[in-house]
Amino acid sequence: MREVNENVSAAADQRATAEAIERGGVGLTVTDLLAKVTGAAETPPAPTTAPRDGDTLAATIAAIAGRYVPSGRLVADADFFDAGGTSVNAVEFVGALEDELGMEIELDEVFADARPISLAKRHLERTGAAGAVPERAAHGAIQAVQPPAPAAPPVTLARTDASDSTARPEDLTQILADLALADRLPFTASPDPLPPRRILLTGATGFLGSHMLLDLLRHSDAHVYCLVRAADEEAAAARLGEALKSYALPWSSEIRRRITVLPGDIRHPRLGLTDDLWNTLAHEVDSIVGVAAAVDFLRGYQSLRTSNVLGALTLAELAATGRPKPLHHISSIAVFNEVGIPSMGEDDPLAHIDRLVAGYDQTKWTAEVALRRARDHGLVVTALRPGGIGGHTKTGAYNPQDLSSGLISAFGRFRTVPAFRYLNAAPVDWVSRVAVAVICEPDAWGFDYNLTGVPNTLDDVVRDMALGGMHVRVQDWDEWRTDALARLQADPVPELAFLTRVLQSPTALKLCEATLQGPAAIADRTTALVEALGLRPASRYDARAQLKTFERLAHDGLAHLPHKDDQPYLWFTETTEGTVTPIGATPATDEIPCAMSLTLSIASMHQLVTDRRIDVRGELTCPALHPEPLTVARGDIWIRPEEGIPHRHGLRHQLLRYHLQLTDADGGHWWLEGHKYARARRDLWRQTRALTVELGREGEPPSLAGEVVVPADSYVRDQIDGIEVDPRLTSQEKRAAKLAWLAWFGLEMGRGLLGPFTRAAADLLDLRRTTNPTEHHR
Repeated sequence: MREVNENVSAAADQRATAEAIERGGVGLTVTDLLAKVTGAAETPPAPTTAPRDGDTLAATIAAIAGRYVPSGRLVADADFFDAGGTSVNAVEFVGALEDELGMEIELDEVFADARPISLAKRHLERTGAAGAVPERAAHGAIQAVQPPAPAAPPVTLARTDASDSTARPEDLTQILADLALADRLPFTASPDPLPPRRILLTGATGFLGSHMLLDLLRHSDAHVYCLVRAADEEAAAARLGEALKSYALPWSSEIRRRITVLPGDIRHPRLGLTDDLWNTLAHEVDSIVGVAAAVDFLRGYQSLRTSNVLGALTLAELAATGRPKPLHHISSIAVFNEVGIPSMGEDDPLAHIDRLVAGYDQTKWTAEVALRRARDHGLVVTALRPGGIGGHTKTGAYNPQDLSSGLISAFGRFRTVPAFRYLNAAPVDWVSRVAVAVICEPDAWGFDYNLTGVPNTLDDVVRDMALGGMHVRVQDWDEWRTDALARLQADPVPELAFLTRVLQSPTALKLCEATLQGPAAIADRTTALVEALGLRPASRYDARAQLKTFERLAHDGLAHLPHKDDQPYLWFTETTEGTVTPIGATPATDEIPCAMSLTLSIASMHQLVTDRRIDVRGELTCPALHPEPLTVARGDIWIRPEEGIPHRHGLRHQLLRYHLQLTDADGGHWWLEGHKYARARRDLWRQTRALTVELGREGEPPSLAGEVVVPADSYVRDQIDGIEVDPRLTSQEKRAAKLAWLAWFGLEMGRGLLGPFTRAAADLLDLRRTTNPTEHHR
């Protein structure tokens, strides 16, 4: 018994590590990670000859595959990934087949169809061995709709040019058979056109689904039944709570009160529910929202169909059973992912299925087309098609496995972008809110919607990144892919391991090519609905919207934000002259000259927006400290620190705060603290130039204090006309950078100067009942 427990624990630890690798949660190289999963190297057994009999070979492959799934066993016609295998497990599985059976199988073959029976069949066909492997009955989820139809005849394509057909013939045959299942759905009446009161939601633990759950609770009175893959209700509730918290969403007793968590699985017949619970839902639920899907750009159609196609058909059957209810299906803009497709409007023809190569694209296409057929049976089906789903504009929460997030991370990390036409992406909070609005508005049911926001062009992305201080170089797709892959392999980033696999997969590369070369998605119906319901209109997913997400990406190691040690984005010089005196001495007799020659710079506009801070370099000359100039080791200037909260009973409003760490020629360390203040006086011009300073040795109180001023004749020359910008930017980008800085800084100074004059006006108008005893009457 002890040995059994140790084996189970070891398998659980191994799987946890493999899942951490896929999520990018382990800070090791890919080689180290694989070594950690596989454990200490052992001498592999001498390879034996693979069995020549189809059934025996399939059973042997299934036995080997069983070592890499949580249950410890896998039947010959079950999918390796549906059984819980990870991408890292797939690498180990392929290695074991070669070591033990001498079978050389490409990893892409496993991703295309990971059933042992299929792997055996393809191996025997490739080696010319006798003994075909019979195809077994399809997955039980099909029987949730209707017993499977007879095997479809081989597909004959209408096109005569074989090069036009890029999908595998066996996948096309299976797709046609799956589409026929929709014709066996029961006929149903139209649902009552009322806002939903009881909603079944699948995919609530996913990125979009978790946000939709919260929006359903915020913007409706409905009770939500959440189908969660887990062993029991307690585990399902715990999994849902962890998912919400991981996306910075609340998980409270009030939320728990308004939901019912159902342990189940869309891959199983009747969602893995008991007959009684299935029938209860069929008669009580008045709306079904299908968000759950397997999102993997490497796996093939056969591997994904159970979740993405048969799961959608099972929800359609539930919608047509008992009480009539609408089905709101989260599809994808991937249904248009054909290279060269002319348009992507909400009512435009979808891609030709034989030209979709990636299994994910094929399954989303098949599910949407099958549900279109279900409409002919009276079922009200709404298709909601997001594009790339970006991070939350307020919390920065993002989906680490989303292709758009991976590409944006690579753009910022490597400072290069591939040439593309459009990026059809929108933030998750906007996508979720619009989707929930459709679900809660009966007049919006039964149509197709593109939830893609305002597309980004290549110029938009380059300009946004340049504004953030991240100058990027544009490369063609092949050059960018080769360069990015070389960098990822030379300096592995565990958080971007999935992007490495995508860039290495011929199938996934076709998906990327179609995504980057596709036209802008058109969303006229969505735009009209948003306007009619008074929702926030779509806006471009620009640098401002991505700000919080970029910060979280950088925190998690997926992106690199500009740093003060990087090439400055914008800089200018500032010289000051004045005097300081020893604290406690008479100013008239002990004045000591003091001057500074500084270079003020910013690494990016992001630095201004988040910190309102400027980096400082330069020298300070003050004979009282050292006969030689002191060097600024580190310096910062904050604009309107603490939101300009005034000092000394409201008489002095903070404009700028200087903090410099200084080093002298002998290695001594000093500090300088300075402030520019705004007062209700006529000398505004001098107030913007005068700096009150205190200086002292590190770790000690100030020993000198005084005032230094920027000479009037150098202010405009240095700080306006003398602004320099990163030479890698174009002339137009340089002008935009200067104007953006001057506009932002001018606005902040204007707000700072307005405060004291507003306060003085209040005094003059006697708006305050009692005057401050320390103030002088003006």
